[in-house]
Amino acid sequence: MADFDWLFFTEVLVGGLLSGVMYSLVAIGFVLIYKTSGVLNFAQGAMLLFAALTFVSLRERGISFPLAFTITFAIMVVIGIAVERTVLRPLTNKSPITLFMATLGLSYIIEGAAQLIWGTQVHGLDLGIEDVPFDVGGVYISQFDIFAAVGLRLPWIWATVWAAAGLVALVAGLLWGARVGVQFSLSLIVLKALPVLVLGGFDSILGAIVGGLLIGASEKLAEVYIGEYFGGGIEGWFAYVIALAFLLVRPSGLFGQKLVERV
Repeated sequence: MADFDWLFFTEVLVGGLLSGVMYSLVAIGFVLIYKTSGVLNFAQGAMLLFAALTFVSLRERGISFPLAFTITFAIMVVIGIAVERTVLRPLTNKSPITLFMATLGLSYIIEGAAQLIWGTQVHGLDLGIEDVPFDVGGVYISQFDIFAAVGLRLPWIWATVWAAAGLVALVAGLLWGARVGVQFSLSLIVLKALPVLVLGGFDSILGAIVGGLLIGASEKLAEVYIGEYFGGGIEGWFAYVIALAFLLVRPSGLFGQKLVERV
């Protein structure tokens, strides 16, 4: 262990933890809905896409950042409330698979609406955050990742559940859009939240945060330290290996409530 580069290890770990915060932000949108209604909202990714696409399109039309954010937030609140009242409320007491299929169909409707309104081109999104690493005791940390982590404000999300999910989708959409570009593949970011939810628990905001940190750190460390043994590129799927293994040991997650079924 004498030759082990602890500074590099710390740098990879910190980078993974900060990425994990962004995963957590997506996962929190799931938890908000699931915790109150028992619905796994597969449309959260489409809401994230719609929010980011709406914001960047307004900005490209010359609307100021604060006004574009306010307008987009208002739109997401309306969408969130409309979805709850017109789609999910009529399906109250239906089977979980029915509710899941409803949100799955809803995700395609929202993506289609986004394409119809704003088009399909890729948009660059500049939030005015320089992604220049700075040195902390020999460890280089991304300024953008720091902003994303510090920007997580949990008290914001306790007003109304679906409106809050729209807000979370907006914030997550802006951060992910600034990182990878605002494009329709952005809705697939929702798949990154699934391993986070498996680890943390589907009904725990704390679990979403802890799960995100664990997934972010483990996939970065795995890519750097054991990726070469698998031909590289394991960062994209390593989180699902962890989630599958975790399901076998603790299906309810670290902080999720254990379901007790009477036989």
